[in-house]
Amino acid sequence: MNSLNKEKTNVILALYKEPRSVFRLNDIAAMIEEPRPDALYKRLNYYVQGGKILNPRKGIYAKENYSMEELAGILYTPSYISFESVLQSRGITFQYSSVITLASYLSRKVKVNGSEIVYRKIKSEILVNPIGIQNINNKSIATPERAMLDTMYLDKNYSFDNISSLDKKLLAEILPIYNSKILARRLNRLLNSL
Repeated sequence: MNSLNKEKTNVILALYKEPRSVFRLNDIAAMIEEPRPDALYKRLNYYVQGGKILNPRKGIYAKENYSMEELAGILYTPSYISFESVLQSRGITFQYSSVITLASYLSRKVKVNGSEIVYRKIKSEILVNPIGIQNINNKSIATPERAMLDTMYLDKNYSFDNISSLDKKLLAEILPIYNSKILARRLNRLLNSL
């Protein structure tokens, strides 16, 4: 067996060489070119039992100290981190919450190893539009402008603490994907109140 084939069959080595920290069974099968998912499943469970990798959810495998946000992003796809998670991290809202919030094709609350993940359903044409979505460290994350518009779109009474850092031009570029005159009027009122 040549060294390239040996490396491909060494699952643990292949996983730890990847910058990602969370994987689906299919991701690993493609990475090591394993044509038999059932054999790989047994092998991965052996590694989980031995403590070499983690299995935080069925069909999901992770390195030690994996990113919970990365996990949240692959549990239900398509999805991206938005709403309070982004607004709080960027100082747009001040109230702290440890809940990870994502825009998704469904509404669901999930607990994984003590962390709460909330998926909020948003229209598919909004969800799949890439404007205002960044890929940072293997996570799809809304810009603060996109997160604010997502939040305003789903919650008309949401209150923001500090919007002075938002890019008005980017807000104007993202706004049309919502196809909502009501949202446009509310945004205009909010920006004029500055």
